[in-house]
Amino acid sequence: MGILYQIGIHFFILFLRIASIFNLKIRSGLEGRKNWISVLEDVPKNAQVIWFHCASLGEFDQGLPVMHELKNKTSGAYILVTFFSPSGMQHFEKRAHPVDKALYLPFDTKTNAHIFINKVKPKLAIFVKYEFWPNFILECQASKIKLVSISTLLRKNQIYFKSYGGFFKRILKSMDHFFVQNEETKVLLESIEITDVVVSGDTRYDRVLQYKKDVSETNAILTKFRTKGPVLIGGSSWEAEENIIKKFLESNSEINVIIAPHNVSNANIQRIETLFNQPTIRYTEFNEKNDERILILDTIGHLSAAYQYADYALIGGGFSGNLHNILEAGAFGLPVFFGPHHHKFPEAQNFIDGNIGFVIENAAQLSEKINALNHLEERKQKIEAFMQSQAGATNKIVNHSFIREILQ
Repeated sequence: MGILYQIGIHFFILFLRIASIFNLKIRSGLEGRKNWISVLEDVPKNAQVIWFHCASLGEFDQGLPVMHELKNKTSGAYILVTFFSPSGMQHFEKRAHPVDKALYLPFDTKTNAHIFINKVKPKLAIFVKYEFWPNFILECQASKIKLVSISTLLRKNQIYFKSYGGFFKRILKSMDHFFVQNEETKVLLESIEITDVVVSGDTRYDRVLQYKKDVSETNAILTKFRTKGPVLIGGSSWEAEENIIKKFLESNSEINVIIAPHNVSNANIQRIETLFNQPTIRYTEFNEKNDERILILDTIGHLSAAYQYADYALIGGGFSGNLHNILEAGAFGLPVFFGPHHHKFPEAQNFIDGNIGFVIENAAQLSEKINALNHLEERKQKIEAFMQSQAGATNKIVNHSFIREILQ
């Protein structure tokens, strides 16, 4: 299997080069990986380099609380972040972060891994959530660099737990420590004889709660829109959620809507405007005289703060199996609604079990469940208390003896 992987990674690179002819995102990733060796030339030789690998922006958000804490607690810490996806590289700067250098992860060949590790010489390598690149992991092991995985989330149908997954089991066993999100992941790792596992929880709870605490600036546009009455926000919406919102508005005339689509291209905004049979207004065109019921966030970076101006949240991706972040809405005490395909996201089931998250399949169910909610201020307090009860993963990680002994 190991030989097949080495062959396969080169075919994968070839496939991406061909696909880049037709796909701008893939082409952007390839362009970004050019000259990666020279990008690393100015990494300080005497620094304690802590290398975080994040697949994309979502994993970066999970890693952020740990980055901040390790930067503050570690003398001479130099935070190096690699991304696989362009969305991470293109948008991470919009976050308040302690990153000293970020670049695309070079493709996982033996040669690239050897050059990267020998140039960076990290004191500690941290992989976030679920991405495990074999050649980089084996190179770290050979170079005696400690490797941990944080906010790890695994499922029993993955190759690591199959009878034919021996090579990939060995890769996981090459990691030094796991800080996992839930008990299920710990049990799965123990089933393949990995025992250096701590159930620490999901660091994104710490991330969204800290963000809520730090948000101080009042948004004049959203404040004005909020005065119109109750607000439903469609966070990171896709077409399925937008169609539901359209139908929902037909029978709920007292509720206004903020739509924050996952894709803010002009073409997609125009599609949304055409979808609704009533006036809409774009965030970038709003003024004091506007009285439309539907406000479209046609910007990047406003959604997280926008939740504080809403009463209910319908989060996108639950109809495709790619549910977006429901924790940001929860941090501001909003009841959260999402589609039925949420099973890859344990936080969704946690919300359901806590009676603060609700599955809907159509506009009628959304209307019924919103109308059934009462005592909203008490419910808000309940949701905020639940979010606080899930916090603390960051402290469990950075204060663990394994981490502290490495970064003395």
